[in-house]
Amino acid sequence: MIRMSESDAEDQSLDAADSPDSGEVPSASEVRLVHAARNGNHDAFGELVQRYERRVMKVIRRFVPDQEFATDLVQESFLRAWERMEQFDPARRFGPWLFRLAVNLTYDHLRKVRRRGRWALFSDAGEDRSPDPAVADPRVDIDLSQEVRVVLAEIPEAYRTVLILRDLEGFCTSDVAAITERSEATIRWRLAEARKMFREAWERRERKADKKRLSQDG
Repeated sequence: MIRMSESDAEDQSLDAADSPDSGEVPSASEVRLVHAARNGNHDAFGELVQRYERRVMKVIRRFVPDQEFATDLVQESFLRAWERMEQFDPARRFGPWLFRLAVNLTYDHLRKVRRRGRWALFSDAGEDRSPDPAVADPRVDIDLSQEVRVVLAEIPEAYRTVLILRDLEGFCTSDVAAITERSEATIRWRLAEARKMFREAWERRERKADKKRLSQDG
């Protein structure tokens, strides 16, 4: 439903190549690393961090545009994972559990910051950029990303999360269900509703923009 920019599509392609295998059963190498990490092996946990940190950052940036803020949340997500390794069921895949920690932590922080009135949706979007005239102007994608964020902000949190994870980040339905701790049937229903909400909100913004342009031209 949400159209990705070329850079998004390239990132998803890289993620598919670089990320650990997806599926219902954890890989043998992941089982080994998780078992060692649960026994206090810092090196094993460090390997898990290397496997997942790029994707965790990418997911968090979908919710938090500010790079520095997102970096802090990534670090805190892995710290929380390390502190709770004994609670993790090694029969399950590590990735969905880690992403659940990261997404929940991100929302917790955003709620706290919003209550203090200090979080801006586009805190890093207004930087002055001077693109190389020999390459495509990246501000086109930046403007589209801003529009998508604004529209996503109008969607209730539970639906927005599913839409981001499924349509923007490309997680499969079973992984989204594991991350959000909901059934796959619930995820499919919420995704359909979220897509509808997004489409309606996008169309409202387009009508408003058209009306504004007409009034300016007149």
